[in-house]
Formats: sequence, structure tokens, C-alpha cells
Amino acid sequence: QVQLVESGGGLVQPGGSLRLACVASGNIFSINFMGWYRQAPGKERELVARITDGGTTNYADSVKGRFNISRDNAKSTMLLQMNSLKPEDTAVYYCNGRIYTTRYTSFELWGQGTLVTVSS
Repeated sequence: QVQLVESGGGLVQPGGSLRLACVASGNIFSINFMGWYRQAPGKERELVARITDGGTTNYADSVKGRFNISRDNAKSTMLLQMNSLKPEDTAVYYCNGRIYTTRYTSFELWGQGTLVTVSS
């Protein structure tokens, strides 16, 4: 069974930093794109940042210059370094990825989410 497991969420004061991690495990041949999404109370889920297996990244305008996404393909791990956090960054953060279990078989997978709360 393939799964994505997030960690690193918590409570932080405005201006602080957190690092989220997402680890993929199970029968994995390769992982194409991986990304972080977030959903704040009463709002739709939105893309935060995304990274391809080649390292190409893109970010939501709201987090550019503050967040940095990275991945370690050998360890099937993706990180999100979040700096200068603002109260509006408060949300449940979800890991997402396109998982290949064989060269030709793939599916999109979501993690269970980790809560980030930015508050004084």
C-alpha cells in the first residue's frame, strides 16, 4: 500500500518558521510531481507549491519569497520550509503526488494533512 505521510505542523507565532515533511512509502517505482496544498477553514483547497522530479518549482504568489519546496528523490521525501509566517497561512497542509507503481501505472495520492496555526 502506498501512502504519503506529513509531519511538522504545529503552532507558531507570526514571523516564525516551520518545516513540513512528506514521506512516501510503499510499492513505489517513481514519483512525478509532488506538491503542497492547504485548506483554511471555510475556504477551498489551494496550491501552495509544487516540484517536479527534475526539481522545477512553482509557488502561489502569496508564499513566494517566504516558502521553499524541495525533495529528495532517493528518499521519496518532500520538504516545505516556511518562513515569515503570517496568520493567513493558518490551514491544514496536504501533501500530494503522482505516484508510479510501475513504469506505466500511476495515480494521484494525498496525505492526511497536518495543521499549521500561526497565532500570537
